[in-house]
Amino acid sequence: MADNLLIVESPSKAKTLKKYLGKDFEILASYGHVRGLVRKDGSVDVDHDFAMKYQIIPKNAKHVDAIVTAAKAAKSVYLATDPDREGEAISWHLLEILNGRKALDHKLVKRVVFHEITESAVLAAVAHPRDVDAHLVNAQQARSALDYLVGFNLSPLLWRKVRSGLSAGRVQSPALRLICEREKEIRAFVSQEFWSIHLDSHKGRTKFGARLNEWRGKKLEQFDMPNEASQAEILKAIEGKSASVTHVEKKRKSRNPTAPFTTSTMQQEAVRKLGMTTDKTMRTAQQLYEGIALADGTVGLITYMRTDSVALANEAVAEIREFISNNFDAESLPAQPVTYKNKSKNAQEAHEAIRPTSILRTPASVKACLSPEQFKLYEMIWKRTLASQMAPARFDTTSVDIAVGEAMFRASGQVQVFAGFLAVYEEDVDDAEDEDHAKLPPLETGEEVPVDKLFGEQHFTQPPPRFSEASLVKALEEFGIGRPSTYASIIKTLKDREYVNLDKKRFLPTDTGEVVNKFLTDHFAQYVDYQFTSRLEDKLDEISNGDRDWIPVMQEFWSGFSSQIEEKKSLKRSEVTHEALDEACPKCGKQLTVRLGKRGRFVGCTGYPECDYTRDMNETAEQKAEEAVQVIEDRVCPDDGGQLIIKTGRYGKFIGCANYPKCKHIEPLEKPKDTGVGCPVCKQGMLIERKSRYGKLFYSCNTYPKCTYATWNPPINETCPKCNWPVMTLKTTKRRGLEKVCPQKECGHTESVMTPEQLAAKAESVE
Repeated sequence: MADNLLIVESPSKAKTLKKYLGKDFEILASYGHVRGLVRKDGSVDVDHDFAMKYQIIPKNAKHVDAIVTAAKAAKSVYLATDPDREGEAISWHLLEILNGRKALDHKLVKRVVFHEITESAVLAAVAHPRDVDAHLVNAQQARSALDYLVGFNLSPLLWRKVRSGLSAGRVQSPALRLICEREKEIRAFVSQEFWSIHLDSHKGRTKFGARLNEWRGKKLEQFDMPNEASQAEILKAIEGKSASVTHVEKKRKSRNPTAPFTTSTMQQEAVRKLGMTTDKTMRTAQQLYEGIALADGTVGLITYMRTDSVALANEAVAEIREFISNNFDAESLPAQPVTYKNKSKNAQEAHEAIRPTSILRTPASVKACLSPEQFKLYEMIWKRTLASQMAPARFDTTSVDIAVGEAMFRASGQVQVFAGFLAVYEEDVDDAEDEDHAKLPPLETGEEVPVDKLFGEQHFTQPPPRFSEASLVKALEEFGIGRPSTYASIIKTLKDREYVNLDKKRFLPTDTGEVVNKFLTDHFAQYVDYQFTSRLEDKLDEISNGDRDWIPVMQEFWSGFSSQIEEKKSLKRSEVTHEALDEACPKCGKQLTVRLGKRGRFVGCTGYPECDYTRDMNETAEQKAEEAVQVIEDRVCPDDGGQLIIKTGRYGKFIGCANYPKCKHIEPLEKPKDTGVGCPVCKQGMLIERKSRYGKLFYSCNTYPKCTYATWNPPINETCPKCNWPVMTLKTTKRRGLEKVCPQKECGHTESVMTPEQLAAKAESVE
């Protein structure tokens, strides 16, 4: 047994570290979190300084036992969990468990932190250990307690007032609010028409275009030409006029590289450039950080991926600058290293941005050892890091004013004269406006140019775009909702709870999501307020820095939150799930409301169940009225003698009783195909062909629901020779062709059946 025990979170990381630390160290993994709050009410004691009841996570119990056994035999124990608040808390939990089981016995127990898994970084960290940081632990405990108190008090209220199985979270709920509010903006948006006028011209073989910028000395605003008539009037006034250049302006512009990746910017770019989800991005980055088996051994390829810092270590910058010097022209290397400032007020959870552990490990050199996802993400991180230390790109921009009568057109062009960092990497953006990168011919003031074409173009204002994963992460960061390590889990929770759907890679709130958001914003507005959430995150950061005590923060939160929970328990379910409409029911005259049903929101009468009037959310009363009730002539309901009518349900049209909901008789609209085979169970009905909700054929008794016998395969009037079941079925497989199969599973009898084609083929081969 080795003298030293080093504990990490991930088993793959353990393999990498073993190579660096040698036989003097035994390395075990905790497999993530080792303890969690007991999942029942009262696990956070609000009356006794928010004392928390923890239990060992069952799936990791065997790993904890192995760590305890190894710690008892070791002389020194090093806690090397991840270098963030969550990792610090895991180290503290391990320490508590080891002390509780008397596994330490005055041994040396130290915390080890490294932000990259390279030999030099690991050996340096082990040589300079520290104690577990109580401030970071307290911040993480406060976060856990807050999330627990919100979840265990707000979620049950949602179950009672909306629907069982729903949940509300401290940071998940403001994120849902962002998506729902954007959807409201889109619905409320009224598109507005406007026009623009364009001039097409050329010089030599170079064609170029210009846009009307001024009319009769006045600069045109967006809606100065609101309709076709207004632009036609201007076109008529300048028709036949010559065009001459009145002003030419040339400028040299530069564009600086973007900073190295933080967690947020890496997630945004991975969504835009690589089409990866935030969750997939973080899992792939974790693999690159923990270690990849290369030709010369296992090594961590990137630094720690949960960070909001944009700083790079001095030695990393020196290596990057040397790489640029050796592989690019001299102009690509700035005279001094490029430095970046953090936008985040509390960028304290990591010392560096996300970067390759060595810029010398080019993407091409490690590609053979990486999965496609790992390679794409590593290449993006490598290029972004390299570009961040390169010279700015330079452009020559030209603006030309062209007069046509009383109209002034402007043509713009941009030519890249030095690539700089753009030779390596260019950042993507969401919903970017088109930029004019056209190359203009050389033009001089006073020069006349031909008027090839003058024309107007119609435009309509567009609503704000729905959030993509990338733009949602950006918004969460800007509003201070959550922290880099939580963005992926926030988005995953919204998807898993079916509060949002992805439509063309854009978030669309579901009916359930909108009702939950309305409940929270109407009744818990303070706790889904963006500023409140951001201020609370700032307080957690201050706790981690040692500038604030965590218990007063918890007391301040709980005093207001608990009283509001008590106040809202008296709410009626209808106050939450019903939204009154200023419209009377056309059937009974009572008020209509928007309701949440099992299949989403719909319009219904407050007189239910006496009045059964309903319609789709997207349907007007007039459209509903146009759907005349189709009566089934010469037939009455077999259950209560009521009138049979054609109705429309989730899966299309069907026949139902007009006395619904008192009578719930239904039957298919189309008469099902009779197989001519009697039901083998009730001996009274016949087996008929039906379709499942997904369109698949099956065969069941026509006396359903009195008899529920059904089979997927077509039945035939033959008795099974093995078990004497009165019905056999036909089944076709690619391997064995057509077979007779007994539908009784316990029997399993099959017989091969030749099709006419097979018989013909066999006869032909005999001849």
